[in-house]
Amino acid sequence: MTLHMSRRIATVALLVALASAPPLPAASQPPGGSTIEVERAWTRSTGPTAQTAVAYVAIRNRGTAPDRLVSASSPEARVVEMHETTMEGGVMRMRPVQGGVAVPPGGVVRLEPDGGGVHLMLVGPRHAFGRGERVPLTLTFERAGNVSVEMTVEAAGARRPAAEHGGHGHGDHTRDARPGG
Repeated sequence: MTLHMSRRIATVALLVALASAPPLPAASQPPGGSTIEVERAWTRSTGPTAQTAVAYVAIRNRGTAPDRLVSASSPEARVVEMHETTMEGGVMRMRPVQGGVAVPPGGVVRLEPDGGGVHLMLVGPRHAFGRGERVPLTLTFERAGNVSVEMTVEAAGARRPAAEHGGHGHGDHTRDARPGG
């Protein structure tokens, strides 16, 4: 067998092996190019008999397609629900958010005490949350899928995370979007 023939046989064998190999997995980019980041995830400390805890986050969509927060969960609570607080005739009402929370491309949605009333309610905490602890939280999006974070536990009456108390903002130049729209 000549060297030229050996090379041809080796090339054919390589091509057959490549053709029969399973395809390589696609890059793990969410459909539609959505890239979700969760920032400033926090909750407040609770007492040992607390039936609920409230969680706040900022959701940044660095992608070019809209996305939607559809659910949340934590191993430290029986269930996590999305709620919206509104004022009606001088009475504060809290209702579940229907259809999730829209996160527009290039936008930031803030679920915070002063951010339009949308927040996450941790129902049935498994134990008291102590200041300084970390509580796991998984947010599920239509496009991006699951995004897991750890919330910091702040003081019971906190209005924002402790890291922001003395600051002058974070240079956030993306547009804000009203939750739920």
